[in-house]
Amino acid sequence: MKNKPMRVLLAKTGLDSDGKEIRLVARGLRDECGMDVIFTGLYRSLDEIVDAALQENVDVVGLGVSNGHEMELFPRLRELLDARDAQDIILIGGGFIPKKHKTALKESGSVTEIFSPGSSVRTIAEVLRQIAASK
Repeated sequence: MKNKPMRVLLAKTGLDSDGKEIRLVARGLRDECGMDVIFTGLYRSLDEIVDAALQENVDVVGLGVSNGHEMELFPRLRELLDARDAQDIILIGGGFIPKKHKTALKESGSVTEIFSPGSSVRTIAEVLRQIAASK
């Protein structure tokens, strides 16, 4: 029996309107890597993202952040997921995030991995599979 494809929800929050990269990642994870991808679109609230993640029964939530609010958004999203008994959902991020913020967010457990713009879709997929396998 073949393993089911990993389900990934990708989202952007608030007024963060730069959606080109996340759309490319969504298409690549789906078309090149065989993952089930749900793209919520732009301008979503964290509550909407959590609701969609639970409704869609995803394995991964990926949040694209390009507005400089990563130190607030990732911890809050992780908190909302955990409060809804979704600790098993892997939280990843992407965007122009300073290295010191990436390190702090990963060390705090707010996010599992953060990818920089230009990261290969195949690399993202490989890292997600490794994370899922280690759980």
